[in-house]
Amino acid sequence: MIIILMGVSGCGKSAVGKALSKELDLPFYDADDFHSEENKEKMRKGVPLTDKDRKPWLKTLADFMSAHGEMILACSALKRSYRRILRVSPEVQLVYLKGPYSLIRSRLEARKGHFFDPTLLDSQFGTLEEPYHALTVDITPPIEAIVQTIKEKLPHP
Repeated sequence: MIIILMGVSGCGKSAVGKALSKELDLPFYDADDFHSEENKEKMRKGVPLTDKDRKPWLKTLADFMSAHGEMILACSALKRSYRRILRVSPEVQLVYLKGPYSLIRSRLEARKGHFFDPTLLDSQFGTLEEPYHALTVDITPPIEAIVQTIKEKLPHP
């Protein structure tokens, strides 16, 4: 199974992904680590990425997922077109981490040393196309409860 944890920056994709990785004994990867330096620099400067900026990144992620199989991937995947690229097999399970703007903004403002400029949050919410075919999980509870909810909702083989 490939689990993609998606949502805007600051929704907890990495924190939930790492905790879920331990629970399910699956490797965890953060899609941010696959961005080019040019993309990271744009985001540091508060410049939203375009679809053209994201296309090579999404292709790299899709190739990586196809080559490595089972995993948990934290990836914003804000648009349906992005998620189509990332659906490399029928085993891809999308989990949408959803929460209120005010909570996510406060998390971003408290985060230190990350390349994402919090001013980009408005752009991310503007770009977000909420998924129809995903497990939608509320991010307001503690991480342990979020992980438990995801485990309960995942399809079991």
